Amino acid sequence: MARYVFITGGVVSSLGKGLASAALGALLQARGFSVRLRKLDPYLNVDPGTMSPFEHGEVFVTDDGAETDLDLGHYERFTGVAARRTDSISSGRIYQTVLEKERRGDYLGKTIQVIPHVTNEIKDFLAIGEDEVDFQLCEIGGTVGDIEGLPFFEAIRQFAQDRPPRQCIFVHLTLLPYLAASGELKTKPTQHSVRELRAIGIAPDVLVCRSEQPIPEREREKIALFCNVRKEAVIAAYDLKSIYEAPLAYHREGLDQAVLDAFGIHPAPRPNLAKWHAVMDALENPEGEVRVAVVGKYTQLEDAYKSIAEALTHGGIANRVRVRAEWVNSEIFEREDPAPHLEGFDAILVPGGFGERGTEGMIAAARFAREHKVPYLGICLGMQLAVIEGSRNVARLPDAGSEEFDHEAGARRFTPVVYHLKEWVQGNRVVERRPDDAKGGTMRLGAYTALLQPGSLVADVYGATEIEERHRHRYEVDTAYREKLEGVGLCFSGMSPDGRLPEIVEWKDHPWFIGVQFHPELKSKPFDPHPLFAGFIRAAVESARLV
Repeated sequence: MARYVFITGGVVSSLGKGLASAALGALLQARGFSVRLRKLDPYLNVDPGTMSPFEHGEVFVTDDGAETDLDLGHYERFTGVAARRTDSISSGRIYQTVLEKERRGDYLGKTIQVIPHVTNEIKDFLAIGEDEVDFQLCEIGGTVGDIEGLPFFEAIRQFAQDRPPRQCIFVHLTLLPYLAASGELKTKPTQHSVRELRAIGIAPDVLVCRSEQPIPEREREKIALFCNVRKEAVIAAYDLKSIYEAPLAYHREGLDQAVLDAFGIHPAPRPNLAKWHAVMDALENPEGEVRVAVVGKYTQLEDAYKSIAEALTHGGIANRVRVRAEWVNSEIFEREDPAPHLEGFDAILVPGGFGERGTEGMIAAARFAREHKVPYLGICLGMQLAVIEGSRNVARLPDAGSEEFDHEAGARRFTPVVYHLKEWVQGNRVVERRPDDAKGGTMRLGAYTALLQPGSLVADVYGATEIEERHRHRYEVDTAYREKLEGVGLCFSGMSPDGRLPEIVEWKDHPWFIGVQFHPELKSKPFDPHPLFAGFIRAAVESARLV
């Protein structure tokens, strides 16, 4: 039966609970334990799938088609354990499940209350797969004291109470603010946060304290005394040059040892951190640098493209170069010539997105990359817009566009080379969708197989002719135009097994121009960079050498 680590946060949000959880998972793995990480989010959305990227950052998609919080991306990148639908839950989904049971009569007419019905549902979720791994790490979203998080805190309190001693521990992440005027680190916010946690029945076993300054021994002793934890369990969390330094930094501070001590695991297996030292060596000792323009519509918030930013870094690790990704708002190119903005870059990436806003600027970026032989990677919408660009400017279809934009286009009507997908095969069943369906969870989601054309660039990049990648989209490139487009050099080099859905396109007369319908960034890891990003950055290195 798994041991449980519950990670909570206090004082302020965005302290890095997700990163701390992921790093702890990596450290436990380094000591030979198996782990699974989960996220419990207090918001009332059923999942993040319908939330704006400006509101919540990117949506991370699992192999089994769940739309989840971006922290699950951190979990995968640090542990290599593929996330599942059962690794993410929100208040919205918990309440939805409880209300569905009530409507069916499952509660036999009882009055439905937060305790025990909502908390029992959360506890049932926590128990899923508890015999599969040595440790379950469960991060509670939000901050202690938030009213919407109270059912989750009560549920984990009950869950720990129901289990044998030393099967559940609590790690609490807090802030130690530094007051420059007095030259002091202040421990009072941490004391108040722990008091708030203890007031609801949870006593932390380990404190992780975010600080911009070293924590003096006197302050550690004070925190340990007033928060009732061992001094060795007061762990400093400093700002890092790279998030991939986190496992090594937390190990130096003793986080993994403090957690094992709290469980009474003695002697603790020695950790093997060789792969994390190798990652940091590649990051700290690059042999060059490349500049990559990410031309998108959500560039004001980098978290909207979090997995892409990290996958570019992984591509740099694979090639031992520093990748300087620069975020370019595509709407600029709807008013200005893209050339002055893009000429200094070694590669161009156009990511996914929804809606017409900014798409003409992305099309202009794809055209610049094609005409100037700049390495190009188009992801999801970035592939579709590359096809539209080629249709307009090479295949002589000047009105080429997407059904997605027709309702926003006013008087203009597009020739739809990209259409709304109404039916597709998932496993052994046919999935059907209509444009007016509810938005949540209705896209083509999760892992699908693609067959690659032997001898194509993408087959060479993967070193394979059959792959499996994760999808999140409603629209597809129309194969009705395949013959016309291939006649002008746009090769459909990856297709679904039934030959109906284009998965990958590439320009034959271009050194490196690939568009993919799926999201390869979701499967990239620092110690196992995705082949497409490794190849993309390799092409950027070659492009830089030619300048």
